Amino acid sequence: MLTKRIIPCLDIKNGQTVKGINFLDVKEVGNPLELAEKYAASGADELVFLDISATEERRKTLFPLVKEIAKSIAIPFTVGGGIASVEDVNLLLRCGADKVSVNSSLVNKPDLINELAAAFGSQCIVAAIDAMQVDGMWKVHLSGGKIPTEIDLFDWAKEVEQRGAGEILFTSMNHDGVKNGFANEALLQLSKTVNIPIIASGGAGKMAHFEEVFTLGKADAALAASVFHYGEIGIPELKSYLKNQSIPIRI
Repeated sequence: MLTKRIIPCLDIKNGQTVKGINFLDVKEVGNPLELAEKYAASGADELVFLDISATEERRKTLFPLVKEIAKSIAIPFTVGGGIASVEDVNLLLRCGADKVSVNSSLVNKPDLINELAAAFGSQCIVAAIDAMQVDGMWKVHLSGGKIPTEIDLFDWAKEVEQRGAGEILFTSMNHDGVKNGFANEALLQLSKTVNIPIIASGGAGKMAHFEEVFTLGKADAALAASVFHYGEIGIPELKSYLKNQSIPIRI
């Protein structure tokens, strides 16, 4: 059985790690390099770096910071933000990223998924999907959650899989930063819709939420930010807890 993964997320704005609630009220929480090194040393399975304002500000990801972090850690490193071309991905991989997370650009140009998968392999391409439940329907949002669409989450997830994405990073905007648990019903439906790994994001508040996202939501990995940034949950303690709950986890 494949082990479940615990993934801290560094949301970056103006070169600093930030965190908000429901994608709003963003506050600085720390130095990204220091946090990356701390998480790698404490047993994180992977690290995700998202330059959250790159698309909105129409600029590229912070390449020098990516390179600096990649040199400092020895765990898989996924980078997202402002990626819009094969060349962007090539530059990030040369900076030390292992995978790339692409969101708005894939919706605006779906063929880009095919191009990236053909150029770098599906294992390198994470399709990030930010969605909000509106009147009972999960709708995809773009540009850091600021632009709503009429695209259905599950239809889009199936399409990105068919086009060559190797993994899906699903963030529930309803649950982001609220700390009341992950969107397990939507995650379960996603797991029945696609056959590629799903990273769950949005809602972690206590250790039991991680157990639930793996057992109820059937997620392959759980991503969290503020509970790790503020020291509310330690990664070694979380992994020990999950192991005691019979969740397959790498200690």
